[in-house]
Formats: sequence, structure tokens, C-alpha cells
Amino acid sequence: MMKIEDGRMAMLVVAGVLVLALLYVAHAVFVPLTFSILVIALVWPLQAMLQRLMPRMLALLVTLIVTILVVVAVASSIAWGMSVLGHWLFLNASRFQTIYLDWTNWLEDHGIAIAGPLAEQFNVGWLVSMLQSVAGRMNSFAGLTLVVFISVLLGLLEVEDFKRRLMLPSVQPQGALILDANLTIAAKLRRFMAVRTFASLLTGLVVWIFALFVGLELAAAWGAIAFALNYIPFLGPFIATAFPTLFAIAQFDTWQSAIMVFVGLNIIQFIIGSYFEPRLTGASLAISPFAVIFAVFFWSFMWGLPGAFIGVPILICLIEYGRRVETTRWIAVLLSGDDEKSAPVSSVASSKKAHGAASDTAP
Repeated sequence: MMKIEDGRMAMLVVAGVLVLALLYVAHAVFVPLTFSILVIALVWPLQAMLQRLMPRMLALLVTLIVTILVVVAVASSIAWGMSVLGHWLFLNASRFQTIYLDWTNWLEDHGIAIAGPLAEQFNVGWLVSMLQSVAGRMNSFAGLTLVVFISVLLGLLEVEDFKRRLMLPSVQPQGALILDANLTIAAKLRRFMAVRTFASLLTGLVVWIFALFVGLELAAAWGAIAFALNYIPFLGPFIATAFPTLFAIAQFDTWQSAIMVFVGLNIIQFIIGSYFEPRLTGASLAISPFAVIFAVFFWSFMWGLPGAFIGVPILICLIEYGRRVETTRWIAVLLSGDDEKSAPVSSVASSKKAHGAASDTAP
């Protein structure tokens, strides 16, 4: 009996490794698909509401236009901020190199020669190549966005038919469980993105005011970048804090001013991210901080920057589906931070809940 269990566990591990390898190799397919599912879950309530007031295709058109406007607004903020910073960096690259060489000489005078060999690499050409790399990633993001919107268009047309197929007797009880999980996941994703958007707007506004207060150049650009990057947990706020600190070094020529900027930005990120967001999110989205960090870094390794953005929504999906399977419920409880009373106790209860869900507010 023990050998059978060990063999089954080994097969599960092998299957998991193969699935992860497939997700990594075929990221060009799975990244747009995952983003499409997220967007559909977010915008479906608008689509359902508009369908009660106008023809289905017209409602679909309005929903897509609203979605495009929102995505363009967020993408434009970071694109504009990066372009302004890139122009400033190109004009002031020599200042960075001079400061770097001064610090290198200071370290060498104190017996630290580690940074010496790197001095030749820190030049205008390196900075320009870095900006070109960022521009290339923005172009690839534009291509990803086009594929995502085509998938969203087709997916929104499929939502109601897919819900009906899930409730067919031939797919029970799995169909009811999937529908129940989808309803819960969609509601949690919308709450997560709403809170994240509010926190991002607040962060961008406060960073802009702080940059004006300390006299940091390009204050509006720093606010726009902080707003856009705040959608990526941990990595986004870190980048939005590190960049202004580096620019403060070049602008003020003193490490004291740079430290003041660094500390001030970290206080802003800490207060908004650790105080306001958890209270706005509530207990329904309580997730282990370690699980969030792992999800962000793991999916950024798998899918790059899009993976860092989509890591937490994927984690929410895995937790909700795991809660409804007996063998994986303990993992979902550990990841979510819930106690056992908050988790579903049986597939029968979930099936009854899904059968009674007649609302069109979620796919």
C-alpha cells in the first residue's frame, strides 16, 4: 500500500514538473490566455449590465471600448514617465558617470577595489542600451495587448454559453464546483483590482506631492511611474523607490538627500501598502505574505514582467480551486491564512451554492 502511495505521489510530481515546463516553454500562448481570463472576469459585470439596456453586440462594443481606454490610460502613464526619464537621463548621463567614478575613487582610497573594474562599463552607451531594452519590452507589451483583446472579444461572447454548459446534468458535480469557484474567484479578482487601483492612484498622488516637496525633478513622472508600477506587488514599489533615489543622487550630489528621498518613498509605500490596502481588502482576500512574494517572483521567472503582474490573481485562483478539492484543501488553507471553518467542507455544499447562483454579475 505504501509503495502504491509513493508511486502516485511520484507521478503527481512528474506531472506537475511537466505542466510547469509547458507553461514556461509555451508562454507566448498561456500569457495572453491568462490575461484574457482576468480581463473577462473584471469586465463581465459591465457587459451583463449593458446587455439589459441594449443589444448584445452593442453592449460588447461599449465594454471593449471602456476596457481599452482603461488599459491605455495605465500603459500611457508609465510610457510617458519612462520617456521623460529617458530624455533626462540621456541629457544628464555624464553626471551619473562622474558621481560613479568619484565613489569608485573614494572606495579605492579606503582599500575597497571591488567597484573598480565596473567603472568602464558604467557609461552613456550602457544607459542608452538599457533604455532601448525597456522600449523593446514596451513594444512586446503592445503586441500582447492586441492578442489579449482579441481573446477577450471571443471570451465575452462565450461566457453565458459556458455557464449553461457547466450546469448540464452530464457534467455534475464537477460543473457546479467549477461554476461556484468561478463566481468566487471573479468577485475576489474584482475586489483585488479595485483596491489595487485605488492604492495605485493614492501612491502616485502622494509620491508626486512628496517629490515636489523635496525638490526632486520630474515629480509628475515619478508619480505616474509609481502609479503604474504599484500594480505589481513588491517588485513594482521597489523599482518605483530605487529609481528616484538614484536620480536624487545625481540631482543633489549628496548622499544625505538621496537617503531622505529613499526613506520618504519607503514610508509612503509602507503606509499605503501595509496599512490602507489590507483594511480596504478585508479578510476575504487574506493571503499569506510569503505566498504572495513567492507567486510574484515565481511567475516573473516563468513569464517575465507579465508574470509578476498576474502572479497574485493566479494565486487567488489556485487557492479557490484548491479549497474545493479534499486532497488539496490543506494547501489552500495554508496559503490563504484562513482557518478550517472558512473553507468549504464538502463538494455537496459547493454544488448547492453553485446551483442557486442565478446572478449574472460574474462569468
